[in-house]
Amino acid sequence: MAKRSFLDFEQPIADLETKIEELRYVQNESAVDISSEIDQLSKKSQQLTKDIYSDLTPWQITKIARHAERPYTLDYVGELFTHFVELHGDRHFADDLSIVGGLARFNGTPCMVLGQQKGRDTKERGLRNFGMSKPEGYRKALRLMKLAEKFNLPVFTFVDTPGAYPGIDAEERGQSEAIGRNIFEMAQLEVPIITTIIGEGGSGGALAISVADQVIMLQYSIYSVISPEGCASILWKTSDRAQDAADALGITAHRLKALGVIDKIVNEPVGGAHRDFKQAAAMLKRGLADAYRQVADLKVKELLDRRYERLQSYGRYTDTKASSK
Repeated sequence: MAKRSFLDFEQPIADLETKIEELRYVQNESAVDISSEIDQLSKKSQQLTKDIYSDLTPWQITKIARHAERPYTLDYVGELFTHFVELHGDRHFADDLSIVGGLARFNGTPCMVLGQQKGRDTKERGLRNFGMSKPEGYRKALRLMKLAEKFNLPVFTFVDTPGAYPGIDAEERGQSEAIGRNIFEMAQLEVPIITTIIGEGGSGGALAISVADQVIMLQYSIYSVISPEGCASILWKTSDRAQDAADALGITAHRLKALGVIDKIVNEPVGGAHRDFKQAAAMLKRGLADAYRQVADLKVKELLDRRYERLQSYGRYTDTKASSK
């Protein structure tokens, strides 16, 4: 079994797991039966994990969303979809590998699926640019969505990015225009769009593929206009106060559901999706199927009207103060 990596607040769990592994080694190397002690410690570890994960702070959830072992877009594509055929290039400049996408089937229904891919090891992270897309990535995504519209296919997008790439070359090729164009075109795309935030949903990099009819968030993902570190650097001139920024930003799934920014939260296994990917994928598949059913049979006009109302509802509030008149 591959060795697990633990976050700083999971250290008590890590200590228990180390003891369990040591006891398993002793049992394998000797004739002594200590299986009851191992079972007892395993139950204690499971309960400790539940206790820690029942009271997470926004900053701790941010760390889980960024976990190096967390499932990425291609992991979910392989588990949730069949007959996936990847399509490449934006037909203008290049093929941005930070965004992957192509034709597939979801529960037998032909569809277009696309999302951000961060990369597992150093080499792949370089190729994928850590999931930070350049203009050609967003233009590739738009090309695939327009192709889906041409053939009346639903679109499934998966968001997992720290944000759009801020480099000079990206700015030279029209980064902000590419993001703005995607938002504009997705708002009027004449097929259902289902978006899932599977890790980080950072700023315009996330918005460029998340204008949707249904927005789903995994329990331990985040969705924000800016990273906690970026917010802290602006407000307090230091990224050391990222934890305070995370608390103030309202980046967690439950907070965003209460604000009406997202439609549904999909629970994850205790310890996060990376602890039991099969279970996490099964729960997400049910969530995606339910979200698609809600919009699959809508007429184009009704679909677009609902999407427009959804976008217009962001930021509404009720003033409870008594009138001064």
